[in-house]
Amino acid sequence: MKNVLGMGAALVDVLVNVDDSWIEKQGVQKGGMTSVESDAMQNFLSTVKNPVMVPGGSACNTMVGYAKLGGKASFISKVGKDQLGLLFENHLKNSQVESKMERTDTATGCVLSAVTPDAERSMWTFLGASNKLAATDFTPELFNGVSLLYAEGYRAFDAECFKKAFTLAKSLGVQTALDFSSFGVVDACRSTFDELFDKKMIDIVIANEDEAFAYAGVKEEEALKVLAQKAPLAVVKIGKRGALIAQNGVVTKTAAGAAKAIDTTGAGDLWASGFLYGYLSGWDMEKTGRLAASVANEVVQVMGAQIPEEGWKRILASF
Repeated sequence: MKNVLGMGAALVDVLVNVDDSWIEKQGVQKGGMTSVESDAMQNFLSTVKNPVMVPGGSACNTMVGYAKLGGKASFISKVGKDQLGLLFENHLKNSQVESKMERTDTATGCVLSAVTPDAERSMWTFLGASNKLAATDFTPELFNGVSLLYAEGYRAFDAECFKKAFTLAKSLGVQTALDFSSFGVVDACRSTFDELFDKKMIDIVIANEDEAFAYAGVKEEEALKVLAQKAPLAVVKIGKRGALIAQNGVVTKTAAGAAKAIDTTGAGDLWASGFLYGYLSGWDMEKTGRLAASVANEVVQVMGAQIPEEGWKRILASF
C-alpha cells in the first residue's frame, strides 16, 4: 500500500462535555477553532470537569486511521520532552504509524475539545512544540518512499514551512492533499492557500460545508465547482447528508453513515483516512466515499477520535 506522510500538529486532545451556555460564555462561534497560549489553556482546563485525555491532532488522527485500514503511514511534527510527548510517541508506535518527530524543550501541545449535547465540538488549541516545526525540517530524504503528502490546514499559519513542504513534495513527484481544517483557518490563511493553488501545488482539497462556504462564498454544489477549479480532486462534506466529490469533471455524491452521533471530534479526520485509502487503492469515487463515510460513522459513536478495535473490524469486514 502507498505511503502517506502526514504533516500536522502533535496534540493531546482534552475532551469535555459542556452545554451551549458554556460555549456562549467564551464568546466564540460554536464549531470553530481558537488558538490560545499556555496560560489561557490552563485557565480553560480549570473550568471543566472530568476531562478525557487522548493523543490526537487532525493529521495524526488521519494517519492513524489510514494505518488501521492497512495503509503505510508516517507523521512529522514535534513534541516536548515531557510526559505528554512520550504519550504521543507511544500512540504512534502502537498505531503502526512511523514517527518522523523530534522532541524539543517546548511543552507538548494540547487541544481542548468541548462537546455540546448536539455532538458539535468547539476547540481551543495550544500548539506548543508543534510550532517548532520549520521549513528546514523538510528535506528530500523525508519523502523517500512517500506517495502523498497530507497536510492539515492548521499548519498554514506558518506559511514558510507550509509552502516548503508542498513545493518540495511536488518537485519530487509526490502527490499532495490539503484539508482546510476550519473555517477560521480558511479566513486566516487564504493567501497561502491561493498561492499554492495558483502554482498547482495542491492535488486534493478537502473541506466541510462551513469551510467551503468560507472559501468560495457559495454553498455545496456551487462551492464544489469553485474548489474543483483549484485542484484536480475536490471534496465538500455536507454533514449528515454525506459528501460531494469532483474529479475530472465528474461529481459523485455519497451518503453519510446512519449512526446517531454522540461526539463529532475526529469525524472529518477519520473520513479523510477512508478517502485517502480508497483513492490510493485506485477505487472509484463512489466506493471511496462509502469507505470514508463508514469510518466517520464509527468514530462519531464514541467520545474522541479513537475507533475501538471492534469498530475497525466492522469497517474492514464491509470492504
